Amino acid sequence: MLPPVVVITGGTKGLGLGMAQAFLRHNCRVVVSGRDSERLARAVTVLAGESAGDRVLGWAGDMANAAQVQALWEAAVERFERVDIWINNAAIGSIEQDFWEHDPAIIRSVIEANLLGTLYGTRVAARGMIAQGHGQIFNLEGWGSGNERRPGSALYGTSKAAIGYFTRSLVAELRNTPVRLGLINPGMVVTDLLALSIRPGREARIKRFVDLFGDRVETVAPVLAARVLANRRHGVRIAWLTPWRALGRLLSAPFRTRRVMD
Repeated sequence: MLPPVVVITGGTKGLGLGMAQAFLRHNCRVVVSGRDSERLARAVTVLAGESAGDRVLGWAGDMANAAQVQALWEAAVERFERVDIWINNAAIGSIEQDFWEHDPAIIRSVIEANLLGTLYGTRVAARGMIAQGHGQIFNLEGWGSGNERRPGSALYGTSKAAIGYFTRSLVAELRNTPVRLGLINPGMVVTDLLALSIRPGREARIKRFVDLFGDRVETVAPVLAARVLANRRHGVRIAWLTPWRALGRLLSAPFRTRRVMD
């Protein structure tokens, strides 16, 4: 049997790139997408360095453009003949500030990249997988998915809360199809997206919080990839930072120092 084909949107950096590397180590064939062609080329070079040059495809495009999302599916199928796993990971952050201070262009870009991109990606993948007779789709949760709130996070949190509702609703719609749909909650992963979102003046406070509850990409990505490959359930939620793990870190904080954010 040929190894699985995995498509990861937003797979050129951060958690997306980390998951791509992890899937390649499981002998998967991997397609990564991104809007920045130069960053995409660098990511493909990194991934090919995993001795996986013939198992990697890079595709440049915008997930908020329905036609380009369809083109991503077609490029993956043309290269590898099918898509077994599709992960809607592409997202952008926004600086923590009062919602009314955001420029309308920023509001639009966050909603398009985080929510519209996930909707388009899920639509294209579901149609393709129903036609081919199998497949799994995973949507990425984030701050806001679990009804978390903090000042300055209304924009980003709204985009992620909507993804949770959308995915849980679509699980019911896909129940009688050959497609499995689920959520991935990676917890708080130290990436550029996290660093760029911190409100000026709150760096020290956020660092203490991230050092307690956050993790590095290289810690989280291999676990998530392995659990995705092992999954056989429809409607699954794959979570890294479970309530029990978070509680354990909180209770051990007086006795153990964690440093994950530079």
